[in-house]
Amino acid sequence: MSETPGPENSSIDVTVKPSGAGCVECLAEPDGWWVHLRRCAQCGHIGCCDSSPAQHATAHFRESGHPVVQSFEPGEDWFWDYASETAARGPRLADPQSHPGDQTAPGPADRVPEDWRDRIH
Repeated sequence: MSETPGPENSSIDVTVKPSGAGCVECLAEPDGWWVHLRRCAQCGHIGCCDSSPAQHATAHFRESGHPVVQSFEPGEDWFWDYASETAARGPRLADPQSHPGDQTAPGPADRVPEDWRDRIH
């Protein structure tokens, strides 16, 4: 596990707050839902993980070039560097550190289909 993700840590901004409590793009879609959430360490964009149907966190990396994400799940503080495809350690980012504890995973609860396990990657 590398100590500092990204070249010279330039892909992390510890002052940027998360864009919200859920995947930005999934929440904009009437039937959007996610398995787990990832937070861009550079701009705070919250996107859904690669197990989710839409994989918005990876799409954000491809569109923005922001390579480092941190888990946005309660109790998790690991980072992933898409550019090097490695787990990494990073600094504490601006609060909040995760989505609200009462928010379900997968979520949001009212949008998750009954057959969600059959729809994940």
